[in-house]
Amino acid sequence: MSASGTSPSIGRRRRATSTALVSAGTVLLASVAVAGALPAGAAAAAGCAVDHTVSSQWPGGFGANVIITNLGDPLTSWTLTWTYSAGQTVTQAWNTALTQSGPAVTAKNVSHNGAIPTNGTTSFGFNGSWAGSNPAPTNFALNGVACTGGTAPTTPPTAPPSTTPPPSGPADITVDSATRYQTIDGFGAATPIWGGTWSAAETQTLVGMGANQLGLSIVRTGISPVSGEWPTQVNALKTAKSYGSGVKILGSPWTAPAAWKTNNSRTNGGKLKTDYYDDYANHLNSYVQYMRSQGVTVDVTSVQNEPDWHPNYDSMDWSGTELRNFVRDQGTKVQNTKLMVAEAVNLNYNYTDPTLNDTSARNNIGYIGGHLYGTEDSGRLKPYSLADLHNKPVWMTEWNLHEADGSGSNIWGNPSNQAVWNETLDDIMRTVHKSMESNWSAYIWWYGKRYYSFIGDGEAAYGTTAGAPLKRGYAFSQYAKYVRPGYQRVALTKSSKASPLEVTAYQGGGKITLVILNRSASAVDNAMIQAPQNATRAEHYLTSQNANAASQPTSVNGGQVSVNIGARSISTVVFTL
Repeated sequence: MSASGTSPSIGRRRRATSTALVSAGTVLLASVAVAGALPAGAAAAAGCAVDHTVSSQWPGGFGANVIITNLGDPLTSWTLTWTYSAGQTVTQAWNTALTQSGPAVTAKNVSHNGAIPTNGTTSFGFNGSWAGSNPAPTNFALNGVACTGGTAPTTPPTAPPSTTPPPSGPADITVDSATRYQTIDGFGAATPIWGGTWSAAETQTLVGMGANQLGLSIVRTGISPVSGEWPTQVNALKTAKSYGSGVKILGSPWTAPAAWKTNNSRTNGGKLKTDYYDDYANHLNSYVQYMRSQGVTVDVTSVQNEPDWHPNYDSMDWSGTELRNFVRDQGTKVQNTKLMVAEAVNLNYNYTDPTLNDTSARNNIGYIGGHLYGTEDSGRLKPYSLADLHNKPVWMTEWNLHEADGSGSNIWGNPSNQAVWNETLDDIMRTVHKSMESNWSAYIWWYGKRYYSFIGDGEAAYGTTAGAPLKRGYAFSQYAKYVRPGYQRVALTKSSKASPLEVTAYQGGGKITLVILNRSASAVDNAMIQAPQNATRAEHYLTSQNANAASQPTSVNGGQVSVNIGARSISTVVFTL
């Protein structure tokens, strides 16, 4: 993995995301404007339409998205105003500069919104709080021109009517829960490795299971060669363990202390001297026991991050034989955790086969780890048969890609940016799907908090809000939040109608969960999923370029459920048994 914010080689890896609260929730206002007074210097607008969507609502809070359609002259800048009638307050906004004075709210464009051409649109999102009731806002006006029209309830009806005809006939997706594959350990991301940490609120957003939280179940953290740096991540890891559900911690070392290495340096590779193997084992054990004393169980401890990569930051070289020798002879010294070998850059089997082929070494490890850089091109994004043979779960423990920003264009703060969504769906989510089909048990992204990642870091050049969920985070949550640790992947069959869809299914926790990628340009409407006979409820959540983990209307009907799978989207369908 590369040092924070840089890439070790062109195209190899980069880092972090974008945000908005979009949903298929209730459309509150869609209207055509009437004439009104314009502020001095404002562009004239012949008309406007506003869609205000509540994506989710919970006791005391809600998330919303606003789409403005300009029907008049092109606007190089805009100001949208509206009024709340029940004391609602805005607590956080994305993709706009938003202020509130009493019931009056004002939203202004920010630099990356760009101009709004005639019949063009722009969008932004926000969180709000409410007490008692949460009726639709009123008196929308764009640059002083009123947008008028009817309103609908702010909250969806208790039982929203289905938008599809009742299902009938043969199913398009049929789950075979009798045929089982790997057990899922989870989906996760890394804390900062060099300096910094997640705040409690950021950690809760990443691991929480509530509205606008992402449900990560694995947190990867670095094991510094300097024990004085270990306390940095304690609070974040404790929060992850206590606030999340079944969260596992993976500790990964980048290097041993410099004095124990052949190059006498933390950086530029260098090997661990063989006469320091026992010291290194004690070093890893000390880290595990220190974290344990702080109330943090380190579930998995890696022997080495990228033993086949020696950049000019913390790193250390090993061969597959050396890794085997270390875990065979020293592995039992690292207690109260399970060891992992060995996080090679592209899951190079040369670094893991020797351990798997040695009975004594194999018995001292719990997991096989590897990274996704070049793995698909190397033909290893597939089942690892030797690991499967010896019942050692395979974890993908790092990947980072953000080629969509090219030379650094400011796109990550725009929740509906097409380049961001295309990369997220076609590269990130596609490889999660393929990892699951490869019988891997975990998929761990690089930094959880970064401008191109799951929550924003507030870096001004990229327009994200620190701690706010980004598009990539919502997409990843379609797996992380609904495919929980301990679930097993199960088999399924598809009809020709469902052939464009990439689908995996899982069973656990009294649920059957399907994650469905539609990377085609066409929707697959009225796709019928055969529900388990004892299913009592069905839920459908969808993320697309314009929606973030949005709840979709669906229900079990006659043993089947009919769902609309939007073009260029990722869906999760959850059956409760």
